[in-house]
Amino acid sequence: MQPFGYIEPRTLDDTLRLAQEHPDARFLAGGTTIIDLMKSGAMRPSVLIDINRLDALNDVALDDNGTLHIGALARMSDVASNDRLRRQAPGLSEALLFAASGQLRNMASIGGNLLQRTRCLYFRDRHFPCNKRVPGSGCGAIGGDNRNLAVLGTSEHCIANYAGDFAVMLAALDGVVHARRLAGERSIAARDFYRLPGDTPEIETVLEPGELIVGVSVPTGSLSRHSHYLKVRDRSSYEFASVSVAAAVDFAKDRTIREARMALGGLAAKPWYVGLTAECLVGHRPDDRDALERLADLALEGARPQPGNAYKLPQARGAIICAFRTLAERYAGDRS
Repeated sequence: MQPFGYIEPRTLDDTLRLAQEHPDARFLAGGTTIIDLMKSGAMRPSVLIDINRLDALNDVALDDNGTLHIGALARMSDVASNDRLRRQAPGLSEALLFAASGQLRNMASIGGNLLQRTRCLYFRDRHFPCNKRVPGSGCGAIGGDNRNLAVLGTSEHCIANYAGDFAVMLAALDGVVHARRLAGERSIAARDFYRLPGDTPEIETVLEPGELIVGVSVPTGSLSRHSHYLKVRDRSSYEFASVSVAAAVDFAKDRTIREARMALGGLAAKPWYVGLTAECLVGHRPDDRDALERLADLALEGARPQPGNAYKLPQARGAIICAFRTLAERYAGDRS
């Protein structure tokens, strides 16, 4: 690991000023990912700016308009167990609880979780070519070990996938990421926060240099209260998703679907928001297999699997059906 500086500012303004003065600096919160990447040489910041003294970024609150606000420094385990969040957006709690291990969730922050890097082994091992780590060096995963990588939104330069869970549910629930720099604060729809690789796989989000995530917000209501996160993985603990489904439904009195949202994880370099979910499902019952199959067709349209990960397509179809049926069973149980 190369030598680096360490700074611990006490105010948000000082933090943003330091980030502007040190363009290649990185922010440090829980440190559960960045330290590993620095040790492997995948990331080489000259300065770490420790933001853990910014207490205002720790809050979790529900405002009078029913919007849930989560500070960027709130720890994953604290957010997952928050009573208001569990009642108003159970899918977000599930997404956090299915991520990492208990020890890591106790340290990892919400902001850091959103910015986690891909788990592609070619990115994390500097002895292999990787356009994300060294632009122009090639993509070792194409024709290599790609079993758990992307099948949607890939390019000839990169087939890495986004490994997180929370962001997938956040996108499904119309969540917003709030970011700040010296010039001011802006709000970014979670579904627009990440970028597909295209010709620049090294640029993963729309954040500007020196910009800091300060929190996220989620509108709550019937959709968020009937949300579910289904994670399919090789083992039941501390494993990244091969496929995940973030689903949310508002049911009519006759138990048909009145409104619906869905995003998929594990399949692309970003949470894969399926904008036509409501069009496919509204007016149908959640056990209408034809409607769910149409939704799966649309969600997976344009997929370009590698020989090692073609299994993800039938797996995703089954997961989509299972996620919506689980929501229907829960709703029936609540009404009985």
